[in-house]
Amino acid sequence: MARASTQIKILVPGHQPMVALLGQRDEFLKAVEAAFECEIVVRGNEITITGPEPEAERVGRLFEDLITLLQGGHTLTRASVGQTIELIKADDGDVRPAQILGDVLLTSRGTSISPKTLGQKRYVDAIRNNTVTFAIGPAGTGKTYLAVATAVKALHGREVSRIILTRPAVEAGERLGFLPGTLYEKIDPYMKPLYDALYEMTDADALQRLMERGTVEVAPLAFMRGRTLNHSFIILDEAQNTSPEQMKMFLTRLGFGSKAVINGDATQTDLPPGQRSGLAVVEEILAGIEGIEFIHLGGRDVVRHKIVQDIVEAYRVYTEGQAAEGR
Repeated sequence: MARASTQIKILVPGHQPMVALLGQRDEFLKAVEAAFECEIVVRGNEITITGPEPEAERVGRLFEDLITLLQGGHTLTRASVGQTIELIKADDGDVRPAQILGDVLLTSRGTSISPKTLGQKRYVDAIRNNTVTFAIGPAGTGKTYLAVATAVKALHGREVSRIILTRPAVEAGERLGFLPGTLYEKIDPYMKPLYDALYEMTDADALQRLMERGTVEVAPLAFMRGRTLNHSFIILDEAQNTSPEQMKMFLTRLGFGSKAVINGDATQTDLPPGQRSGLAVVEEILAGIEGIEFIHLGGRDVVRHKIVQDIVEAYRVYTEGQAAEGR
């Protein structure tokens, strides 16, 4: 039996150039048509959507969100339109795509940094609303990037007086002494992902001055021992490579007026065989404490090339299958 068809009309505000909404040579419009089973007709500033009721309603919501983004000062791109399509098709929760993509954390070199998925939006909101936030998920889900952007914004807004970025240099183990160069030259390769994120968001000369003054500090986790970190935004990256003792040591460094974000991928530990990860046990220990929130990100939150989502999902299925066989 054929599904009932419905028709929805969207009136675009007269001041809004249609090319900004539909794209050059209608590239955005064509992307929407390819994603949904609807006929879309544009006459002047009126968009008519005809198709099965659920699909037509989704396309109507999609155009409403794109218009909201444009009215908020955003420039639509093929990527942002694609992300909006994915969010509408996923139909997760009550958060609209415009609320997610329109949540600008920082504008750097003409590019707006904002969450791209519902999971990322929940992560950013958790950082805002909690003293300690854990983000657990695979590579490419924006854990480090969004945390650094939130930290830079907090520093600019004088919510904190410094940013501290740290991670365990576990890959070097006890071999640091055998590597050439000064201590900082030895640990620098392990800090590079954090530097990369900072350099994307901050002018290089300004960042150098901030680091010289100690306003921004990038250091291995071992350097945190014995310190009390007040009025700081502290990010612990690659937390799956901490031991339970190191995780406790880090969490108890937190001082007044500070926030901590702990990121990790529990499936990619570099710890020696048989050593349990501090990230693996921390949720069992701290669940239910007010001011601490755990966010779990997945393959749908990967914002790298689409094939990375497929790789992450394939590994998840394989790992679950191996675990089931083991049981």
